[in-house]
Amino acid sequence: MKFASFRHQGKDSFGLVTGEQVIDLGHAGAGSLKQYLARGGAARAQQDAEQGRALAIAEVQFLPVIPDPEKILCVGINYLSHVKETGRELPKHPMIFARFADSQTGHLQPIIRPHASEKLDFEGELAVVIGRKARHVKAAEALDYVAGYACYNDGSVRDWQKHTIQFIPGKNFPQTGGFGPWLVTPDEAGDPSQLSLVTRLNGTVVQEARTDDLIFPIPVLIEYCSTFTELNPGDVIITGTTGGVGAFREPPLWMKPGDVVEVEISGLGKLVNPVAQEA
Repeated sequence: MKFASFRHQGKDSFGLVTGEQVIDLGHAGAGSLKQYLARGGAARAQQDAEQGRALAIAEVQFLPVIPDPEKILCVGINYLSHVKETGRELPKHPMIFARFADSQTGHLQPIIRPHASEKLDFEGELAVVIGRKARHVKAAEALDYVAGYACYNDGSVRDWQKHTIQFIPGKNFPQTGGFGPWLVTPDEAGDPSQLSLVTRLNGTVVQEARTDDLIFPIPVLIEYCSTFTELNPGDVIITGTTGGVGAFREPPLWMKPGDVVEVEISGLGKLVNPVAQEA
């Protein structure tokens, strides 16, 4: 199944994506997809959809898959190809930093280049959405706690990211993190360690990898994160980007207003965002 968050006629809702339609599930007693997951809604989604209103996908404005996550935990330097281009040593533990919910944007919505910098970089990534409360989860059981997967563009303002050894400023400018188009449940997504990821800038491939290149795979990330914090339904783990980012190219390749950036992951769909200048 595929779930999307969207706005229709000024009202925010969420629903089940079927073909070129989304079945509005806002009637099902939950105010958001996060709340729906917390109430076990995925198990009854087909039944709830029988009472929902069908909307054409073209009629809705996509929101970030989870517009209101309690936590967005991002993993840095987690692909071997990215470690090589940065010249870093292999990390001994996952490098974790945080994003804020208001730094996100939805499918087909603009990624915003801020006034503060022109060094806006792309980072195609696989996002994991937690489906139930997780604390001290072992890697062997970790995938049982996953609600689904989605595409993410962890847009990075590189000079602000490098002000100190802490990444948070460069990762939290408003509307720099693309998240979408939808969440795909594990039964439909397949093995998350065998997915292919491609990022395109203006139609040109700039990143390409498979998720088996992850240094810390998803079960290990869930075990690690659930040890230092309690993961709740709707929490998001963004698993890291592969090699090819703009900052390590010669000359550097930055996203600019008028560009279109795509992140496509096999089985999950394609996230598309135009780039615009901050107003």
